[in-house]
Amino acid sequence: MSLSILVLGSGGREHALVWTLSRSPGVSRLSCAPGNPGIGRLARCLPVPVSERLTLVELAEKEHIDLTVVGPEVPLAEGIVDLFQERGLAIFGPTKGAAELEWSKAFAKGFMVRHGVPTAGFAAFDAPRRKEAEKYIEDCPLPVVLKADGLAAGKGVVICREREEAARTLAEMFGGSAFGDAGTSVVIEEFLTGEEASVFAVTDGTRFATLASAQDHKRALDGDLGKNTGGMGAYAPTPFVPDDLLWRVEQEIIAPVIRGMAAEGRPYRGCLYAGLMITEAGPKVIEFNCRFGDPETQVVLPLFPGDLAQLLCESAAGSLSDKTLASARTKVKGTAACIVLASAGYPDSYPTGIPIHGLESLEGRHGVVAFHAGTALRGEQLVTAGGRVLGVTAVTGGDLAETLREAYGAVERIAFDGMQYRRDIGQKALRVS
Repeated sequence: MSLSILVLGSGGREHALVWTLSRSPGVSRLSCAPGNPGIGRLARCLPVPVSERLTLVELAEKEHIDLTVVGPEVPLAEGIVDLFQERGLAIFGPTKGAAELEWSKAFAKGFMVRHGVPTAGFAAFDAPRRKEAEKYIEDCPLPVVLKADGLAAGKGVVICREREEAARTLAEMFGGSAFGDAGTSVVIEEFLTGEEASVFAVTDGTRFATLASAQDHKRALDGDLGKNTGGMGAYAPTPFVPDDLLWRVEQEIIAPVIRGMAAEGRPYRGCLYAGLMITEAGPKVIEFNCRFGDPETQVVLPLFPGDLAQLLCESAAGSLSDKTLASARTKVKGTAACIVLASAGYPDSYPTGIPIHGLESLEGRHGVVAFHAGTALRGEQLVTAGGRVLGVTAVTGGDLAETLREAYGAVERIAFDGMQYRRDIGQKALRVS
């Protein structure tokens, strides 16, 4: 096998995808559009934004790409997979219809009800039903969760502990000041208690393989305080999803979703990300994403025991083989941890163009890689170019405590003005291990 693969995107998830694919023996050429400076050390970076779907199709044809891998959610919601498939091009990811599981939370909740997938109680309202939503807020138990129906870069969720806060947040969502068009339809959801976890499943529309479970850290500050972010760090595997619970997730969530999507005429191929709350009653779905998560990908893929290129190719072709499934399901060895280094002010407004120092000191450090999330080159100088700047990841054959020491030791070698990060990634897992 001699594969030419194109990855779409420019963040830490895409860097992790390229990094892992570069280790697949059958990959002869890797490209990324548009990529970033870290990706550029492993693949050709092509200056085409992911929003330019027609240009990307033409690029894939011109470059004789064997497989295109979609990283971020917006191109999926806009139907890039449909466009590639219409031109006879292989692409990893769900169609626009299947990706509605992510780009419409109201659809996802209704789908779960129809197919018996465990999730929190909810009600969905659009702008014409604003008065009903306000009345619902007045009567529902606290705390209550408000979710923007559309895509909001992982930040469209607000947990309201007071009724006044819930009413204000609802008004901001409907008014468009909170999440723009994404929030003009709102899901109001029961607050679940337990431990959060993430499970990825790669599927061909019928069969699937689940990867190592992970735990993300969404809040900006230590102790799960501060605003919701795209994710400030992660580790894998998580002790909150032991083997018996993962089996339940597969039987009660992943399999019913794949069957249900097929039954509704939306066959699902690609990565299905289940964001879970592990409650006393068992696992319940908080949300679905229709691609690899960020920053969970940065810890799940370095632990992946199989050939990622083979897995993604077979998924896109709708034909996962017994051999590939068996390899993908091999028990994970070791642990991984990712610490996100963010710009001052993130997740609100933040400066860019700040020089980054110390990355060169990590070169040759075994088991440590800094995945670039928001970086750029200004001449020869690497500078910040986003809210989440780097995902410093350590992978060891030891336990999580050892891996976290390695990750935080690497973080101490990096500096840029205003650099912020959480210092408690993985601490919940350490307390139960």
